[in-house]
Amino acid sequence: MKDLQVTAELSETDKKLLSLLKENSRRSNASLAQELGLAQSTCLSRIKALRRRGIIRRFTVDVDASALGKSLEALVFVRIRPGARHRMAELARNIAKAPGVVQVFFLGGDEDFSVHVQVADAAEVRDFVVEHLSSDPAVANTRTSLVFEHLVS
Repeated sequence: MKDLQVTAELSETDKKLLSLLKENSRRSNASLAQELGLAQSTCLSRIKALRRRGIIRRFTVDVDASALGKSLEALVFVRIRPGARHRMAELARNIAKAPGVVQVFFLGGDEDFSVHVQVADAAEVRDFVVEHLSSDPAVANTRTSLVFEHLVS
């Protein structure tokens, strides 16, 4: 419910500012202010306020994984054994630290986690599943899907 409250409290200017930053988080304050019709000091104050409120969590860079030799992406769905549910948070933290892991999602439904990995090849996907998932007694099973195309909004 908190997310709905945060969204309702955002002004149209703040929403537009967030949209511009999502497109390019390295835009200068001057160009943002000009596009929004704000004074530079006002624009900077809005960004600082959005960061303080936790709405802007971080600024990041989108790297082409294939340029780093990571041309294969996969989603690995993980189901935890019923008697091991108390280990879910610990397991998710450990999975998130594993090499090649981009994101870990807690899920509702048949699987408990979805793990997004970027690796060099199918052998690395297999190694990830065997070493970091199947070897853990808390993991009941895994299901892997290869990503043919990854579209980012």
